[in-house]
Amino acid sequence: MPAGAPPTIRKISEKHDKVFVTGCLEPQTNGPRANAVLVVLARNQELDGVVQSIKSLERHFNRWFHYPYVFLNDGDFDANFRDTIMNYTSAPVEFGKIDPSMWGYPDWVNVDVAREGIRKQGDKVIMYGGMESYHHMCRFYSGFFYKHELLQKYDWYWRIEPEIKYFCDITYDPFIHMERANKTYGFTIAVKELKETVPNIFRYASAYMRNNNLSSQGLWEMFAEPASEEEKPKSLPTDDPKYKPPLPEEILKTQAGHRGLPDIDPEAMEGEKYNMCHFWSNFEIARLGWFRSQAYNEFFDVMDRSGGFWMERRVLSSLRETSITSVTLDTDIQRFNIARLMLRGIDNYQDRNIWKQPPRTRRSERKRMNTGSNGILSRKMALAADADATQTLWTWRVSKVAVWRNGWQ
Repeated sequence: MPAGAPPTIRKISEKHDKVFVTGCLEPQTNGPRANAVLVVLARNQELDGVVQSIKSLERHFNRWFHYPYVFLNDGDFDANFRDTIMNYTSAPVEFGKIDPSMWGYPDWVNVDVAREGIRKQGDKVIMYGGMESYHHMCRFYSGFFYKHELLQKYDWYWRIEPEIKYFCDITYDPFIHMERANKTYGFTIAVKELKETVPNIFRYASAYMRNNNLSSQGLWEMFAEPASEEEKPKSLPTDDPKYKPPLPEEILKTQAGHRGLPDIDPEAMEGEKYNMCHFWSNFEIARLGWFRSQAYNEFFDVMDRSGGFWMERRVLSSLRETSITSVTLDTDIQRFNIARLMLRGIDNYQDRNIWKQPPRTRRSERKRMNTGSNGILSRKMALAADADATQTLWTWRVSKVAVWRNGWQ
């Protein structure tokens, strides 16, 4: 390879999740729409981060497709939050409050014990482990969000987090493509979990499969690995110069562990252990019917009753992974490897040529496309779209140089 040439990009397997669209197409604004919704869980104090996310998503996707938003909060959204959000999108918007039965401690939990478990995680400096609200959020997104009354009329959902940025235009409808391909769950990043956060989740998932006579549908092997076994030293022939005769039996009997049980791997279950890989659920597009299924809810109830949402920092991404591998096929999963996303510094960079992005529309054209109920697009939103596009180009240049220099693939 000539000196200075960029590294070659290894082609990603398309056996199970072939890329829906290659390159940027002209947005088909007159095409069919899925019965889908964009869901945001946020509080009033997170308004700036939410605005950042909405601006980016509108700029790179929803200005063409106008999918509705549902904003959820365990409290009440104030007027400033509502009014500000309405200034940044012309899509339908609903604001909802989470019922106390979906947020907080259930009546079968000993609250004092649960809070002590959370405090211990804080003492161990486990990331977010000492935040009570974080544990409630994980439990809500694991087993209750799809039961909220505002989501009952939808078949698909796209999770939107505060403080995210998209750097590539998504000019096709991922909901429609997921529906046509009969997919269930879409993700964009799979990362290693922190071992101390979920010490028991794999054991419970494995026990659930055994108790319900479930076998792998092709995904379990992605997250499980054989438990390690200590290699025994090979015996040498008696004529080998390095051969040493074994100690007499009467001496061996005095050695600790003689003829005892082999050591047990505390992290193993059924001869397997969790490799700590998990789908990063901060971005996910999923079929709500799967969450509402009996199989998913039975699995959630088992994990919920285990107490792991408080005694561990059991994040919903790890629960997503174990539930998906337990009750779905490998062909049901789709990795979105073309939508470049950054959330709080974690980036799923893909080597896409920004020059192939569709041309930016003029401000006057955006004004016509994004006209809200009052027929006026604020000048603030138009300027924000221009600034976002400029930042996209600059970020791409910096990332491209870093990738080229380091040979990262």
